[in-house]
Order: sequence, then structure tokens, then C-alpha cells
Amino acid sequence: MDQAVADGVDILQLSYGWGSMPLYEDSVAIASFGAMMKGVLVTASAGNNGPGMGTISNGVPWIFTVASGSIDRSFSGTLTLGNGLKITGFRLFPVRTTIKDFVLVNNGSLSTCDSADGYAQVPNAARSIMICYRTAQEELSVSDQMGVISEAKVGGALYVYGDPDVLSSKFFPNPGVVISSKDWEKEIRIAVKPAPVVSAFSSRGPSLSYLRVAKPDIMAPGELILAAWPSNISATVIGVNTFLNSDYSLLTGTSMAAPHISGIAAMLKGVHPDWSPSAIRSAIVTTANPLDNTGKPVKTTDFLETKVATSLGMGAGLVDPNRAVDPGLIYDATPQDYVNLLCSMNFTEKQFKTIARSSAKHKCSNPSDDINYPSFIALFDPHGDYTWMEQTFRRTVTNVGAGAAKYKAKVEAPKNSTISIYPQILVFEKKNQKEDYTLTIRYKGISEDQAQSGSITWVEKNGYHTVRSPIVVAPALDEALDPSS
Repeated sequence: MDQAVADGVDILQLSYGWGSMPLYEDSVAIASFGAMMKGVLVTASAGNNGPGMGTISNGVPWIFTVASGSIDRSFSGTLTLGNGLKITGFRLFPVRTTIKDFVLVNNGSLSTCDSADGYAQVPNAARSIMICYRTAQEELSVSDQMGVISEAKVGGALYVYGDPDVLSSKFFPNPGVVISSKDWEKEIRIAVKPAPVVSAFSSRGPSLSYLRVAKPDIMAPGELILAAWPSNISATVIGVNTFLNSDYSLLTGTSMAAPHISGIAAMLKGVHPDWSPSAIRSAIVTTANPLDNTGKPVKTTDFLETKVATSLGMGAGLVDPNRAVDPGLIYDATPQDYVNLLCSMNFTEKQFKTIARSSAKHKCSNPSDDINYPSFIALFDPHGDYTWMEQTFRRTVTNVGAGAAKYKAKVEAPKNSTISIYPQILVFEKKNQKEDYTLTIRYKGISEDQAQSGSITWVEKNGYHTVRSPIVVAPALDEALDPSS
């Protein structure tokens, strides 16, 4: 990373990162701090350890952290029954094929597809379509059951799942379709709405590396993304041991989501070459879309429960590249602001210099843990008495619109919280003018172990800019790292 910065790059992309560790031992955080100080934007994947809270990687304020969401297309196949009923579901079998007049087999057992040994009892298994059930509590995944079907040389299968992760796996070695347990009950087809949905595997905040900023920052497409692939390495398998090579493969993970943001950031850098890494991140965050393609709040399926996603899962929402080009207002921050942040974190001198490196010569006369970030987070003690608490943030926004503008604050408070803004109207007389405001969250801890989201949106009067920042109130995690430990 140091060499890339020395080579003159504008954007650094990392589909890689550590879990929880002190920042002075986190090589990615250390190298990213140096890159940020040189004006290089670092984007990185949030990790694939979701949906539990506090599983995020790359959670420091100077890294642009990217979550994964589903895409608005599906790969489908159809099973037609003898009575004419068509069951359409997810399918990625890599060969275009039609199988006819096979027998649908269902012995009523949840372990139908858990062992190849049982197929000795199935007459003419090679011309049978098995019904395989799967819930998240069972030992074998749908991918495991697909392996069993291959080993037993069964003709095909209908997989009824309760685990959404199967829809992001490219492993599909035999003919078949996958439908959800809900669709199995209703006998309806899978559709491409709603989308996006926060990927179940996408790691969630809050960041254990630094608790004062909400992470992840943004969500981008990360499921079954068509990616270049080495042609001398197998891309997929048919049956047990027939391997196929290809120049492309479908890949899933936050490692696929983060490059989308890198490309968009590079586009913004081309349009606005004078923008800092913080300005680029702000433009992308404040123009993100928190709604899916049905016009409703983006959802997630966590531990089989479908619910509205919070900022700890999707950040500000799905990236919107076109809107990011012209955000109206930005939350900018200088390298010295990040040094001030580092100065506030109670490191020893040795620990501080390990992270700051050449930046250690910067002054620590004004330490501050309230970085000018385009989002807000307040944490409460989940073991406390749930009394009212209060936290105030100070922010500075810069007018990057064409000229004079006036903005009014619109607030959606998280559950069990009140939000106050001062002032509630910002008046800009010219481009690049800066204005300050304070945001105070008065919040109360809640007994359930979940986060609550809200937002502040600066709405331009007689204009079209809306500048939205997520607000999240969440329980603190017992395993949160002490940065000085």
C-alpha cells in the first residue's frame, strides 16, 4: 500500500481486512492512515461474517467501508409438474439442459438429501427429482445437499431452503431449482423484488476498532457478480468431478461490493479532482438510497427473520453514482482532523507513532473524537438501567452546488430517541461556503438487542439537492476493544 501511494494512485481498493485487533497492530488500518494523509481514498470490504453485530472489518474512520446487498436480477429455472404447476426458482446449473418425464420423489423426511446412502432405496434414482428440505437449524446446508445429490447421481432436485445464503452461492452441480420455504408453502415464484436486500453474510457494525463513527458507510451490489476469472482454474463443477473453465465466474461477498465503490470514487475524482477522500466519501454516503425497488425501506434477513435494515447493516443505503456527482453539500475533513482524532484515542506515544508514522510530527494540541463524518452513532449500555442519555455532535458542511442556496433540516428520529438540530436552516451565499450545525441525540436504552435507525436530511429550498445522513442508536458490545489496551 505504501508503494502504491508512492506510485501516485488516487484510489486504493482492498477486498481484504482484519477482524478485531488494536489499531496499532492492524496493518491495513496503519497503511490506510498513511494513504489518507497523502490524499488517497481507501475503500475496503466490510467482511463476510454477518449477520451478528460487531463483526465488521476495516471499521476505522479513514477507510471507506462497504457492505454487500443483493442485485435486482435473478438466475432462474423452472420445474413443471405433471399437473401443469410450474415452480420457478433460483438456478445456476452451468449447462443449458432440459430433462423430461422424471419422477418427483418426496419421502416426507427432512433428511431426504442428507446422505447418499439413502438413495439405494430410491428406484431409478438417475431419473428422479428429489425434494430436499433445509432450514437454518439443520446441520447440512443446501450446498451440502447438492453435493449429496451429485454423489448419489440423482437426476435433479428441488431444494426448499430457509437459509438465504444459498442464493449467493455459485455452487450448483446438478439440474434443479431452489425455492424458499415461504414460496414452497405458497407455491409462488421467486421474483427480483424487493432489491436490494442486505446480504445475510455482510458484516455488521458497530466497529469494534472505533466506536464513534457508524460503520459500514455504504452498500453496493455483492451477490453473484460477474467477475474476470483465471482461465486455467476451474470456475465451476458439474456432478462430482466434471470441472469447467471460463474467463468469467459469478462471485459473492463484500469483496465484490467494495470495487463498485472504488470505481464510482474514481469517477468522482475525475469530475472533481480537487475533492479530498473525505469529500468523495461524503458525496457517496449522503446521496445513497435507503429504499429498495418497491419504494420501501431496504430489508435484511438475519437469522431467518426478515426486518428493516439498519445503518449497521447497510450504511447509508445503496450507492447512487449519478446523484453522487452533484451532492449539494459535503462533510469534508483534513488530514490534521484525522490526526486530532488519533490524538484523542488514549494511545501511548509508541502506539500513536506506530499508526501515525510520518504524520507523528503533526501537532496534538487540539485532540477531538468528533470527526466531521457524514453519519452519527450513539451507543448505550445494554446492561444499564435504560435512563435517558444525551450526545451532541458538531458538523461542518460545505456548499458544492452552483451558487447561493438555502437548506432546511428534516429529521427522522430513531425509536426511543429525540433529535434536535441547531440551526435548522443553513444559508449559503456562494459556492464553497461552509456552515456549522450541531445535532443532539437524546436517547434511551432499550431492552431488545438491536439497533434503531433514523436520519437527518438537509433539503434544499427551491432546489433539488437532498443531503441525507444516517443516525443510529445501538447497544454497545461487551467485546468492544479498548484502543489503548
